[in-house]
Amino acid sequence: MALEGTYLTTAGLHELEEELDQLRSVRRQEVAERIQDSKEVGELENAEYEEAKNEQAFVEGRIQELEMMIANAVIIPDHTQAGASSDVVELGSIVAVQMGRGKKATYTIVGSTETSPTDGRISNESPLGKALLGKKAGQKVEFKTPSGSQSITIVSVQ
Repeated sequence: MALEGTYLTTAGLHELEEELDQLRSVRRQEVAERIQDSKEVGELENAEYEEAKNEQAFVEGRIQELEMMIANAVIIPDHTQAGASSDVVELGSIVAVQMGRGKKATYTIVGSTETSPTDGRISNESPLGKALLGKKAGQKVEFKTPSGSQSITIVSVQ
């Protein structure tokens, strides 16, 4: 697997650091206690022991994943602050678009780790995110989706 930057906002990086701290300081200990308690039952082939060992593997895997993401973090500029504007869509940009029939939407372009389409946060790797990158207000953008080609117009870029 090629190492590549993990694009994160400052808030997203903070959330990952909090999750990592929680896993290291709380969850790891809880799982260790579950393993110990199930060992005391006497049978190492009991279901509770197996479940605890599986959970331990999951926690350790997630810790490694978070450590790698944090180590390779590339901070996305915060475009909500005054004076932080660009006329070209880039990571962190807040883009207002108009779709067919007058429907408008606003999207923030983020890395795939922080994607939340219901909150208007789309990935730079999504079809729409890729199509918007590098474009300016007033431009018409076409992109492909599983349901076919779509067309939108960029109203503004912040």
